[in-house]
Amino acid sequence: MAAPRSRDVSASLHLRACIAAAAMEASSGERRPTAELEPSGPPALFVLCGWAVSANMGVLESGVWALPGPILQGILPLLNIYYLERAEHAAQKKGLSTQAIWHQLWDDVMRTRPPRCESVPCWRTKFLETFFCQVLRGTLDPACDRRLQDSRFSALGHSAPYVTQLTICNALQGVGELMAEAQREVLQTLARSLHTLKFRHLLFSDGAAHLALQRLLHRLIHHGGVRHVSMYSWPVPETALFLLILTMSAGLWQPGPCDTPCSLCREGPLAQAPALQEPAFLLEPGGPHRDAAEQSAAALMATRWKSEAREAQEQAVLVQESQTLGGVGPGSPAAPSPGPGTGAGSAPQPQAAPRRKSPCPHPWQGPGAEPEDLYDFVFLIASEEEEEGQQRSLCEPSCRHLPSPDTAPRFRSIAALELFTIPLSTEATHVLCHLLRSWVSLEKLTLSYNGLGSNIFHLLEGLQALSAQASCCLHSLHFTDLFSPLSVLELAHATLRVLPRLHTLAIRIDHLSPEDSPRAPGVSSPGMGPEDIPENCLEQLELGFPRRPQTSRCLCQVLEASPALQRLALDSATFTSPRELGLVLQTLRECNPALQKLSFHDMNLADCQKEVLLLLQDPTLRELTLSFCRLLEKRRAHFLPKLVTAIKSNSTLKSFRLPGNRLGSSGLVALAEIFSSDSSSALCQLDISSNCIKPEGLLEFAKQLEQSHPSRGTLGHLCLFQNWLDQDPSLAQEAIGRLRATFSVVSDTWDSSQAFADYVGMM
Repeated sequence: MAAPRSRDVSASLHLRACIAAAAMEASSGERRPTAELEPSGPPALFVLCGWAVSANMGVLESGVWALPGPILQGILPLLNIYYLERAEHAAQKKGLSTQAIWHQLWDDVMRTRPPRCESVPCWRTKFLETFFCQVLRGTLDPACDRRLQDSRFSALGHSAPYVTQLTICNALQGVGELMAEAQREVLQTLARSLHTLKFRHLLFSDGAAHLALQRLLHRLIHHGGVRHVSMYSWPVPETALFLLILTMSAGLWQPGPCDTPCSLCREGPLAQAPALQEPAFLLEPGGPHRDAAEQSAAALMATRWKSEAREAQEQAVLVQESQTLGGVGPGSPAAPSPGPGTGAGSAPQPQAAPRRKSPCPHPWQGPGAEPEDLYDFVFLIASEEEEEGQQRSLCEPSCRHLPSPDTAPRFRSIAALELFTIPLSTEATHVLCHLLRSWVSLEKLTLSYNGLGSNIFHLLEGLQALSAQASCCLHSLHFTDLFSPLSVLELAHATLRVLPRLHTLAIRIDHLSPEDSPRAPGVSSPGMGPEDIPENCLEQLELGFPRRPQTSRCLCQVLEASPALQRLALDSATFTSPRELGLVLQTLRECNPALQKLSFHDMNLADCQKEVLLLLQDPTLRELTLSFCRLLEKRRAHFLPKLVTAIKSNSTLKSFRLPGNRLGSSGLVALAEIFSSDSSSALCQLDISSNCIKPEGLLEFAKQLEQSHPSRGTLGHLCLFQNWLDQDPSLAQEAIGRLRATFSVVSDTWDSSQAFADYVGMM
């Protein structure tokens, strides 16, 4: 037993001698700045010693952390990711940063660049989180790089604490591995660190994968910290899988008797949801508050189950007759079930009438079971009313994992749900709406391009029932779709009536097609009287309109009912006349005193210059965006000086974005007066992108700033995207160099030939 210890001591002494040699080289100033092999010759002594230390960190770890800062700084790039992560505390104590090393690892291993809009606060966290996801999905092999492998560490276990969001793709790769017994500690770590689950590009998967996902969601949502679930890009959603994710996210799960008991459920009481004012989850026949969606779904469900019961009885009779003809009596062995596995000598089996099948099996079905559709998965309650349904055993593959409306325990549920580009059928919409009725923990709901059509009325009914719950937490709703039977403002009216406590509302409809999506029976257009919208708690409103002129009355009513509004964004709003838009701007000044951020995009403000000047006198306004609004299309020489004077006098406006308004070089030079020494402006962000600005105009703007306030210091951010700066690159660079003395400048190398039409308009 002493021999191994003797070898460890010997290795330790040898490596300490190497470290001492490396320290001598470091003190002599001959150490090379890079830790990699150099093409000009063999590696330096310091690098050789560093590699030796890295290979024996199991013995030397504590000694390495105690090394002086200059030596430790040279060893850190030579460590694998496991010891580099463990070195973080020691490095911080010595004033060293590992960010550059992790950034280099990202470039070498991931070989992708984060989006330009993404700010990376910690490259260690970003690398290890992405490393975990790629290893789990099998898209990255740790053996591909010596810095990623170490037999003493688990790739998943070491990186799991850094995973805050997990993306599950395609055929649920990695889900089964996470549920393996060997990854129990990894799963426990994820339950603490994970707060976002994303499902992207899901494909049809087998029943085993569905069952593994069910147990994973139970652990991460019901007994974990996941608060946010997103589903993206699922053009043909698998009904069983979609509803499985949805119901588990809502905190509902009824484990079947054949399931492995959950140890956490046995250890302590369940995290029950608060008591509700009406039955939750499945449709309860005869119960109170049954809306049109529930009645329609219940009728469809009952019809289907009766039909299936008859078919099941017919099939049973046929099978029994065939068994009798084949000589199978009461005392004979059981006949094999029909299917591919039936032997060649078996008696031919009569076939029942063909039935419609879903494209894939349910997660609880075995390979020989016949798939069922939506109602087998969700509307179990009908079976309780029908004698046929009562004969179904909980151990049957078709229904063993379904939550019961009365007995299913309520677990912890998520707070944010996002569905992007997932078509929702009428049946799926009914399920979602009924879940919403009791989903009191839900704080944010995002529905984007789900093809709801007239099902939007069922959604409003579900949201109204949710709002009636005293413990309702929903404060943010984002809705986007290609078509809608309601206009944007009709939908805004209806939403604010059913959700008066909403804080954020974002609605965008690309096309309005009432003829294609008829209104539900008994549902009329929202009234337009002042009494239709009660005073609400709305703080942020974003509306994106299709190209169709409208009057201002509907929008003004929304603004009048929202006195707490702080942010307003209107995109492509078109009115029947300039006077109508002027009324909207007037209502903003009179009824929304708390407004701080205002954004107009692709709107015609050419005839509303007076109202814009009045808006700039608002003492609460902090940010103003007027993008592609044709602001300077008319009376340019008369309006521009007044605009500059209004901004100079405003001491509260911090950000002014004016892209796409044909400002031109002369207009930019005029804006320099905003930053003069006698100005009261507090402007610190100016966006003049897409304004046909030439290099000579930008240079003149820079010179004006130098003359007006040579010692004023940095003014803030200046955005110059998509201007005519490529006409004279050297002059443009000179101008940008001068501007960087007063601004943080962002620009690009845009091909200005694409904007010839705008240039002609400026001539």
